Amino acid sequence: MAGFIGDFLCKVDAKGRIVLPSAFKRQMPAAALDRFVVKKDIFEKCLVLYPMDEWQRQNELIRERINPYNKEHSRFIRGFYKGTAEIMLDGNNRLLIPKRLLDQAEIGAEAILAGQDGKIEIWNREFYEKVVDDADDFASLAEKILGDQDQKQ
Repeated sequence: MAGFIGDFLCKVDAKGRIVLPSAFKRQMPAAALDRFVVKKDIFEKCLVLYPMDEWQRQNELIRERINPYNKEHSRFIRGFYKGTAEIMLDGNNRLLIPKRLLDQAEIGAEAILAGQDGKIEIWNREFYEKVVDDADDFASLAEKILGDQDQKQ
């Protein structure tokens, strides 16, 4: 499994192609195929790019928790898979992102590709800067999530 780190400003061409930053390409396992799944994020106005091995891992997590005969679970599955697309790197390390997904995330001529461990988020530049610029808010969140580790040790 890849562990993506870093964020990169990338150009989006008129056809919706984005060059995968070479740093991300190097962070992928040598055995990884150049196949990905892209979808709209559940919580934020961005896209999420999963290498195929991480996508399979996410599917296993869902399968472990879902009962296909439960109406709410079925509705979740429908929403989770809505708009997903399988994409591949071309010979020039470009990803062709479907226009409907770029439009949903309001991504124009520039995008930020941000590593998030096993996945890459694709953001409208302005949206990304607003989300990550509040250092005090992040510090409070880090303290809330990781601050009280004495109980776990």
